[in-house]
Amino acid sequence: MNTKRLSDAMEKALSDQMNVELFQSHIYLSYGIWADDQSYGGIANFLFRHSKEERDHAIKFMQFILNRGGKPNITALQAADRDPSSLTECFDLVFKHEVENTEKIYNLVNMAFEEKDWATWNFLQWFVKEQIEEETLAIKLIDKLKIAGGDQATDESLYNLDKDLGSSPDDAELARNATSENP
Repeated sequence: MNTKRLSDAMEKALSDQMNVELFQSHIYLSYGIWADDQSYGGIANFLFRHSKEERDHAIKFMQFILNRGGKPNITALQAADRDPSSLTECFDLVFKHEVENTEKIYNLVNMAFEEKDWATWNFLQWFVKEQIEEETLAIKLIDKLKIAGGDQATDESLYNLDKDLGSSPDDAELARNATSENP
């Protein structure tokens, strides 16, 4: 008996989005490494925590596919195009990636609606809400940097921004607290 409750097209689309979320995690990790290399430890930790959050999103997609009788397909991740040249570019790229991800989520919602796959449509509503939060967070990053003076910010302003982002609350564990037993 076939117990799969997803169309083949939906199963593939959800697997593709799972891989997009893994790529987003990869991007945040890459930008975090860049920030750390630039001596922005707080910003790096902020980006590392968001890398974990994006990975958790991928796991949500994986689990949903499995729960609906499908089999997720993991693909190879591409590398980040390049390191940002400045904090402004870094935060602008974060926003750009979040907007692109929102569009992908909306496409999945439309697909679920067209297929009358209400279980998937309902599942995706969490991601619609999450993307509103993610875009808002990215806009706030850009705004905070502008308030600090953008790329012409003083060392003191950048120090305070770095400190602020490093200590901002987040659901994800701090990257520096990870161990092999508790990744």
